[in-house]
Amino acid sequence: MDAMDCGPACLRMIVMFYGVHLSLDHLRQKAAIGKDGVSVLGINEAAQEIGFRTRAVALTYDQLVKEAPLPCIVHWNQNHFVVVTPTANSKKVVVADPGKGMITYPREEFLQHWSSGNIGMETGIALLLEPTPDLYRQPEDAVQRIGWSFLLEYLWQYKGYLLQVGMSLLLAAGLQLVFPFLTQSIVDNGIAVRNLNFIYLVLGAQFALFLGKAVIELLRSRLLLYISTHVNVALLSDFWIKMMKLPLSFYDTKLTGDILQRVNDHRRIETFLTGSTLNVFFSFISLLIFSIVLLIYNWQVFAIFATGSLLYFGWIKLFFRQRRNLDHKRFEAAARENSTTMQLILGMQEIKINNAENIRRWEWENAQAKLFKLNFKNLSLNQYQQAGALFINEGKNILITFFVAKAVLDGQLTLGAMLAVQYIIGQMNSPVEQLISFSQQAQEAKMSLERLNEIHGIPDESPADKPYIKELPEQRSIHFNNLTFTYAGAMNEPILKDIQLSIPQGKVTAIVGMSGSGKTTLLKLLLRFYEKYTGDIRVGDTNLQHISAPIWRSSCGAVMQDGFIFNDTVARNIAVSEEMPDYKKLVHACKVANILSFVESLPLSFNTIIGHEGTGISQGQRQRLLIARAVYKDPEYIFFDEATNALDANNERMIMNNLQDFFKERTVVVVAHRLSTVRNADHIIVLNKGMIVERGLHEELVLQQGQYYQLVKNQLELGN
Repeated sequence: MDAMDCGPACLRMIVMFYGVHLSLDHLRQKAAIGKDGVSVLGINEAAQEIGFRTRAVALTYDQLVKEAPLPCIVHWNQNHFVVVTPTANSKKVVVADPGKGMITYPREEFLQHWSSGNIGMETGIALLLEPTPDLYRQPEDAVQRIGWSFLLEYLWQYKGYLLQVGMSLLLAAGLQLVFPFLTQSIVDNGIAVRNLNFIYLVLGAQFALFLGKAVIELLRSRLLLYISTHVNVALLSDFWIKMMKLPLSFYDTKLTGDILQRVNDHRRIETFLTGSTLNVFFSFISLLIFSIVLLIYNWQVFAIFATGSLLYFGWIKLFFRQRRNLDHKRFEAAARENSTTMQLILGMQEIKINNAENIRRWEWENAQAKLFKLNFKNLSLNQYQQAGALFINEGKNILITFFVAKAVLDGQLTLGAMLAVQYIIGQMNSPVEQLISFSQQAQEAKMSLERLNEIHGIPDESPADKPYIKELPEQRSIHFNNLTFTYAGAMNEPILKDIQLSIPQGKVTAIVGMSGSGKTTLLKLLLRFYEKYTGDIRVGDTNLQHISAPIWRSSCGAVMQDGFIFNDTVARNIAVSEEMPDYKKLVHACKVANILSFVESLPLSFNTIIGHEGTGISQGQRQRLLIARAVYKDPEYIFFDEATNALDANNERMIMNNLQDFFKERTVVVVAHRLSTVRNADHIIVLNKGMIVERGLHEELVLQQGQYYQLVKNQLELGN
C-alpha cells in the first residue's frame, strides 16, 4: 500500500498462505512500523505475537532451499523484504516481492540481492516462520471495509438526476434503433424503386432523429458533469474528513507522496463511478436491443459476433494480472516522484546554499526515469493488448461482411438488409468496447479502493461510539504517573522512563535538559500526539485519554519547533481556526508577541499574504507569529517548545515580559535550551536520558550545583 509497507506486507502474504486473514494495518501496528519501515526484529515480534514460531538466521543458499520451512521472509538489497515461495529449488527461486509481484530469479541473481554486503559469500538473512495453533485462533480482520455499495451511496444522493440520465439513455437507444430500419427502407423502398420523394421523407426523418439524439446527448452530458463534479467533491471532502480524524501518530509513518497518490485514487474512482458506470449502463441497453434486432435479421451473424466478442474479452482478460502489478509499481514510483518534487520546491534554498543542485536534480531524474520505464512498460502492454484485440475484432467484422455479402448473393438477404446489419454491427461494436474498457477501469478502481480501505480502516482518534468526556474536570492540574514511552520500532530504547510529575494548575512549569533528553516528546504526549505508553497522564483525577481529543486541544495553545506557516494572510495565520478573525484580538496577540510593528509595516498589514507564495519572513518573525497564534487562541493550557530560540536577546526579553501577564492563572509548560526564558518559572524540571534527575526553583537548583547548574553556568555566567 505504501513505500514502507514491505515488511508487514510480506508477513500478511505468509499469514494468508496459511489461510488466515489479518489486515495490513493490524500487522503494521504489531510490527511497530515507523517512517523508515520495520526491522527484522519488528517483523519477528509481530509474527510471534500472532502465532508463529520464528527464527531469524543467516543461511546459505542450499540451506534455504533444502532445509528451511517455506515460505519465509528474506532481507533483500539491505533495504527491503521479500517472501521466498515454496517452489524454490537448487537452480531458481520464485520470490513474492510486495513492490513488484512474483518474480523468478536464477540462483546467481538471487544471491546478488540476498547476500548483498557479503561479497564472495552465499549467505543471507532469513526469517523462518512456522504456524502454531495460536495463529488459527487469531480473530479475523474485523475492520469495516468500504466496497462498491459504499461508493454507490454517493451516486444514490443524486437519484433524481440519475433517473433523468437513465431516461435519456433509453430514449437515445430507442432513437438509434430506428436508424437501421430507415437505412434498409432507403435502399429497398427508395433506391430500388427510384422513389425520390420517399428518400426525401426518410432522410428528413433521419435528420430529425439525429437532431433529437444530439439534444439528448447534450442534456445527458450536462447532467453527468453536474453529478461527477458533486461526487468528486464529496469523495475528496470525506477523505480529508477521515484524514483529519486520524491520530497524529499516523503522520509519523506516512510519506507525503503516498497521501497525494491517494488523492489521485479518488479521482480515478470518481471517473469510474460517474463516467464508466453510467456509460456502461447505456452500452448494455444498446447492446441488448441491437442483439435482439440482429437475431431477428440473422441468428448466424449474431453467433459470429458473440463468439468474436467473447474472444476479444478473453484476450483483454489475459492482461489483467500484469496491469495490476504495473499499477502497484506505478503507485510507488509516482509517490516517490511526488516526494522528490516537493523536496526540490520546498528545499531549494538549502539545496543552493549547500551546492547540492546536481545531486538533488539527479535524484529527481532517477525518480522520473523509473516512472518513465514503468509508463513505457504500461504502454507496451497496452500495445500488445490492442494489437491482439484489433486482430480479433477486425477478423470478426471481415467474417461477418463476407457472410452477409454471400447471403445477399444467395438471395437470403436484401441489399438494404445487408446495410442494416452492417449498421447494427457498427452500433454493437462500440458497446462491446465500452464494456471491456469498463472491466479494465473497474479493476483500476478496485485497486484504488483497496488503498483507500487502508485509510478508512484505521480507527479515528476519537471514535464516535466511545463515551469520551466532553468537558474538563474542575481540578485541572496535570499528573504523570509512572509514564514510560517508546517510539515505534523494534529495539528502540524508551525515550521517557518512569516519569512521576505534577504540573500544578495556574503555574509555570519549565522543562530543561540536554538535546535528546525527552523534553519535546513529553510535550507531544500532553498534546496527544501519541496514545501508546505505559503509566498514565491525568487531568485532575481524569485520564487524559478519556477526554475527547478535540475538546482537550481546544483548551491548549502550543508553539512547537516545527510550527507551520500557511500560505495565507497574516490574520489567517494567527487566527487559524476562525474564518473572520477578531481585529482587537489580533492586535493584542501581536503586541504580546512583539510583532505588531512588523505586521503594520507590511503592504497590506494583516491582509498581507505570507508563506511559500507570499512575503518571506525570517525565522524570528515566524516564531513570533506562532506565539501570537497561541496567544490569540486564549487557551487555558500553554505549551511552548523552544518558542524563543530564534529570537535575539532584546526581542526575547520583551516577549517574556509580555507573556508574564498573559501566563497569569494559566497552566504553562515551557521547554527551553536558553535557560534565561525559564528562570522565573514556578517549577523547573531537569530531564536527562528520559528521566527526571532534578526539580525545584531556579535558586534552589543552582545552589545544588547539579546538572541544572552545569546547564546554566555558561549562559548566565555563574562562574566556577
